[in-house]
Amino acid sequence: MASTALEIIAFTVSISGWVLVSSTLPTDYWKVSTIDGTVITTATYFANLWKMCVTDSTGVANCKDFPSMLALDGYIQACRGLMIAAVSLGFFGSIFALFGMKCTKVGGSDKAKAKTACLAGVVFILSGLCSMTGCSLYANKITTEFFDPLFMEQKMGYTYNGPTSVMSSRTKYQGGEGDFKTTSPSKQFDKNAYV
Repeated sequence: MASTALEIIAFTVSISGWVLVSSTLPTDYWKVSTIDGTVITTATYFANLWKMCVTDSTGVANCKDFPSMLALDGYIQACRGLMIAAVSLGFFGSIFALFGMKCTKVGGSDKAKAKTACLAGVVFILSGLCSMTGCSLYANKITTEFFDPLFMEQKMGYTYNGPTSVMSSRTKYQGGEGDFKTTSPSKQFDKNAYV
């Protein structure tokens, strides 16, 4: 009786984990970048594995699906594959676990049920490793880009008017040295100035 209760608890926890991993795929906020300026220039850029979006200061969101799978960065393709594999493995693991539980009438003898339950455990572990690897790969790429001083795309946010609007009034290119230097803005155009 106690082993049946433990099986049901383990099955419920594993199904809950599979549902949580499945719910991360359509989530919009895998990557978020915000430009906080005046009311006019405030924008929030967010992206997931399937699309990129930007929200302006009025709260209107404009989204663009990734047009081609072959034109994507390698880490997005890898994360997509790993997360889809995690969801698929979790689905099959839950079916195997359902057949391998002692309290169900399907699945054959107790020896066959034990093998099926063991297979379900291995499949759930593989599903968890795929999910963990996909999320870690994506997070590593975001962190690497954030701390890279030469990567300007996410730090400056999403642009509407081309590359010239990316540069803020506090950052300008100094000479031919190949690096960006920060200059302090005048007090009248401080970060907290209102329009």
